[in-house]
Amino acid sequence: MIVVSDTTPLNYLILIEAAQVLPALFGRVYAPTAVIQELSDPRGPQPVRAWASSPPEWLAVEEPTQFDETLPKTLHKGEVEAISLARELGADWVLIDERKASREAESRGLRVAGTLGILEEGGARNLLDYEKGRDRLVKETSF
Repeated sequence: MIVVSDTTPLNYLILIEAAQVLPALFGRVYAPTAVIQELSDPRGPQPVRAWASSPPEWLAVEEPTQFDETLPKTLHKGEVEAISLARELGADWVLIDERKASREAESRGLRVAGTLGILEEGGARNLLDYEKGRDRLVKETSF
């Protein structure tokens, strides 16, 4: 299974200490360079910056060789690179939370999952407590 992640699902899962559900659900996860750069932003939360400075082995950082020039200029660089990389790799899933980026990915034939969907699937497979994860997401982050 090939899965490419945008910034926000990684960010939120790191913040609620649930990123370990990703390799359990998907095995290897790909993230473009722009996503790691966004996670490393000095204004971002320290746990996220620390995680991005030394990503786990299951995360493959890969730059797309071509960018989808038809994507709206209003999308963030991480979203453009994630959609472009997902298309290039023939990904089974692209992980994106933002609605506009999700619609753009779906219009290009990609299957999209967001942070809540990841938590739901993790809960369904007894990999985490969905309700606790959702509550932390709502109470402890800007989700």
